[in-house]
Amino acid sequence: MVVGGGLAGVEAAWQIANRGIMVDLYEMRPQKFSPAHHTDKLAELVCSNSLKSNSLDNAAGILKEEMRMLGSIVMESADINTVPAGEALAVDRERFSQYITEKIISHPNINVIREEVKKIPEDRIVIIAVGPLPSESMTEEIEFLTGSNFLYFYDAAAPIITYDSIDLSKVFKASRYGKGDDYINCPMTQEEYERFWNELVNAEVTTTKEFEEEIVFEGCMPIEAMAKRGKDTLLFGPLKPVGLVDPRTGKIPYAVVQLRQDNKEGTLYNMVGFQTKMKWGEQKRVFSMIPGLENAEFVRFGVMHRNTFIDSPRLLLKTLQLKNRQNIFFAGQITGVEGYIESASSGIVAGINAVRILKGFEPLIFPKETAVGALCHYITDETIKNFQPMNINMGLFPKLDFNIKDRKQRNIKISERAIEMMKKFIENFELYLD
Repeated sequence: MVVGGGLAGVEAAWQIANRGIMVDLYEMRPQKFSPAHHTDKLAELVCSNSLKSNSLDNAAGILKEEMRMLGSIVMESADINTVPAGEALAVDRERFSQYITEKIISHPNINVIREEVKKIPEDRIVIIAVGPLPSESMTEEIEFLTGSNFLYFYDAAAPIITYDSIDLSKVFKASRYGKGDDYINCPMTQEEYERFWNELVNAEVTTTKEFEEEIVFEGCMPIEAMAKRGKDTLLFGPLKPVGLVDPRTGKIPYAVVQLRQDNKEGTLYNMVGFQTKMKWGEQKRVFSMIPGLENAEFVRFGVMHRNTFIDSPRLLLKTLQLKNRQNIFFAGQITGVEGYIESASSGIVAGINAVRILKGFEPLIFPKETAVGALCHYITDETIKNFQPMNINMGLFPKLDFNIKDRKQRNIKISERAIEMMKKFIENFELYLD
């Protein structure tokens, strides 16, 4: 039984079903929606449409390659439904989710049940992959199962605008350092930037409930919160102009807002790094100050929502089983992995191990030298005192046995080691899908 039809849930169900086991996949939508979801499709992308770098000298690229080796349905759909994004892997979010939904629903070993789960049965192997926004009933049930209070943070989603509403006479297409032209760049002079910054830091934002302490995840910080750290902060963050030369002037602008294609047709663009909790009217007013976006049509404004995760180092084994009830697994953002591919990879681990205990085998601990294993080791590291969500990054991998001063070359060696270890791990335990 898999609870939750997000990226972790569909990966878990896919791994189980393709190993010849029947699985019930529960998804409460469309009967009930979370604050962040808008469709009834499985594996809906609720924030950015980017799955980050595809390069194997990058931790995200390593993780995606390992997932492909493990038969990931998320990577299968992503590779089919790509949109231009330079070295990053970005997808058409609608086609991405539609592809996965059709594959899951049509699988003979998967029974998709559209209803809310309020109670976890004691006599079944269950994977809880409810994401960071579980329903009230499921929140109470997980609190009962874990016997602990939840940790939490706030996450934000960036606005999406229509291509036709961009004033193309004021922008230019380019990727950093001349690596293609996949991004639309809105250049700013110092005067334009300072006016924009002043309005941004003084804009009205949605208020936090009195009983909720605001803890913002650094990797997805609202742009207005980042701006309040100092006038120049954005120039080293989402508005950094480094590597972008305006072909009309031959110079690097003072600041640049980047727009990334959000669908296959190229009719929608995402404001890169512009996660926000500003009120919708304020978003329209302030973001329209950006050159080229004066008449921008917003098809989705930025939103802010509470994300919930369990204290995994105290609660989970490295196999992602609950310590005090080992027939129960947790996967996805509820465990404290942060990001689309990170969530999906944990679903793969939970799915594989659920099948193994069903068949009477020992569950597997993935090698910490692999990206998949590094994430599992991080979220279950009992030495961590102040546990916070984490994306995959090179700092989670063990050091090499030899020293390489050049960072890129060092990353490549870590990548080669990870891929080789995953290959051997798959062979040793015959983890190929049927």
